[in-house]
Amino acid sequence: QVQLVESGGGLVQTGGSLRLSCAGPERTFSSYAMGWFRQAPGKEREFVAAINYNGGSTIHADSVKGRFTISRDNAKKTVYLQMNNLKPVDTAVYYCAAGLGYSTVLPQQLGEYDYWGQGTQVTVSS
Repeated sequence: QVQLVESGGGLVQTGGSLRLSCAGPERTFSSYAMGWFRQAPGKEREFVAAINYNGGSTIHADSVKGRFTISRDNAKKTVYLQMNNLKPVDTAVYYCAAGLGYSTVLPQQLGEYDYWGQGTQVTVSS
């Protein structure tokens, strides 16, 4: 069973910053493309960002481009989401996900990921 564990969520004011972390999977972490998704109350889970197996390629949703940055440290088996200039619309539960078999084309759909974390709450106050 592959486990992904998110951390770093919390309450922040508009314009503030947070860095989310996601640890795992323990084995062959560097083989997985990693992604971040979010789900606001009453809304569907949506794509935020993805990174390929070695960190050489990334993609970000238009809604977060220029404010959020995905990165990874394969030695620490961790993927990060640096979130700057946060807005109330960014309030959601953030999930990390791992997908196997993607080397060049980055997965952006829910069904393209094999494993999911339990989520971490991010709340941005106005």
